[in-house]
Amino acid sequence: MIYPEYILTLSCQDQRGIVHRVSGFLADHGCNIIDSAQFGDQEEHRFFMRVHFSREDSAVSDEALRAAFADLARDMQLEWDLHDAHYKPRVMLMVSKIGHCLNDLLFRYKSGLLPVEIPAIVSNHMDFYQLAASYNIPFHHLPLATGAPETAKLAQEAKIIELMDMHQVDLVVLARYMQILSPSLCARLKGKAINIHHSFLPSFKGAKPYAQAHHRGVKLIGATAHFVTGDLDEGPIIEQDVERVDHSMDAATLSAIGRDVECVVLARAVKWFVEHRVLQNGSKTVVFK
Repeated sequence: MIYPEYILTLSCQDQRGIVHRVSGFLADHGCNIIDSAQFGDQEEHRFFMRVHFSREDSAVSDEALRAAFADLARDMQLEWDLHDAHYKPRVMLMVSKIGHCLNDLLFRYKSGLLPVEIPAIVSNHMDFYQLAASYNIPFHHLPLATGAPETAKLAQEAKIIELMDMHQVDLVVLARYMQILSPSLCARLKGKAINIHHSFLPSFKGAKPYAQAHHRGVKLIGATAHFVTGDLDEGPIIEQDVERVDHSMDAATLSAIGRDVECVVLARAVKWFVEHRVLQNGSKTVVFK
């Protein structure tokens, strides 16, 4: 028999007996735990937990389970979400003129490696409308001229919000979308938007970062996937990775390696998010892998 499956995520002030009470609640309501992970942050005195379980007692309805757990959550002062484990989150991809991350995510989606639905691709350029069409995904061109006034930017973002609402989007992925989002849009997307950017030791900002890195002679290049906030490229980090490079590699080679790292790091972050493995912990994240 196939039973309904759920993923429960929660956080709260650390206290005794959290695992016991949660697992006891599930057992008392006809549920069987498939896997579970937990973490106690000793510095912040916060506790985090992710539980994947099945509801095996047909006498316990979905509504009754959620209502009963809400009572427990109030008693324990939990911040929690209960997700249908088989639901595929709806992800809107945004891109500008650099397409390696978009192409990688679309391939993973089409091949079943990324358990999502992609109802829309948004871009301020037309470069990838044919790629979107090859996957039968609607492509929305929302141009924004260089140096456009704030009113034009906000009008363009209003269309982005309209698409999010229309398609009931659960996550926005900035797959090398090279526009700075307004503070109001960042606030609306809090905890629901992921960005990717290069990571250098040391760091280089501005134009042609890989050429700058080559000129400096870096030995490590990498990428960071993080939540979008109003502080540019400083949101809570979800995933990072690096590759070692050396003096024999030119700027074009560094850029190619960097593109590969960006693809892998962004794909991991998106997959972990849609599997409800990422919990925010202030300016950091807890990622149950």
